[in-house]
Parts: sequence; structure tokens; C-alpha cells
Amino acid sequence: MLRRVPLYDRWELLLFDGGYDSPALLHWCEQVLGVRAEIVRRSDATTFVVLPKRWIVERTFAWLGKCRRLSKDYEQLPRVSEAWVYAAMIQLMLRRLSA
Repeated sequence: MLRRVPLYDRWELLLFDGGYDSPALLHWCEQVLGVRAEIVRRSDATTFVVLPKRWIVERTFAWLGKCRRLSKDYEQLPRVSEAWVYAAMIQLMLRRLSA
């Protein structure tokens, strides 16, 4: 599935949540995809701390959540969901380019 992502051959680093902390996964990313993988861990602080690079992903999901069609999982086929994500991101980029 990851090989279907556009420009996957240009990836240099994959960032994973602490829940995916597995030496087998890190090894697989290096061997199969040829990409270095890194686990982003939470800090031990009890207060809110922005984790490096993670906010970029959360921000993108928030942008996609603003699209009415993507706010819930209505689609039955993953390809249709993927197409709606592309459409939402194209709309977002066009809106920014025209501003």
C-alpha cells in the first residue's frame, strides 16, 4: 500500500507514533522501503507539549476534517475515500494559490 503513495521513492524519513514502537517495523522500513524510520515519543511532562513534526500531521487532518464529505467515513471503498482526500487537498491548495 505504501508504494502506491505518490513520490514514495523520495522519502527520507518516516515518523511513527509511540504505539508503533517495534524493532521489526523499523527494520522492515529500512529493508523494504529503504527509508529511515523514527519513533516520536511523548515527553514526560504533565503539561501540553507540541511534539516535533507531529503537529504537521494533526494540522493536515484538521484541514481535511473541515470538508463535509470527509468529516465522517461515508465511503465503502478505500479508493473513493482516497479520491475525496485528493479533491479536498487540491481545493485547499487552489484556495491558497488564488489568495
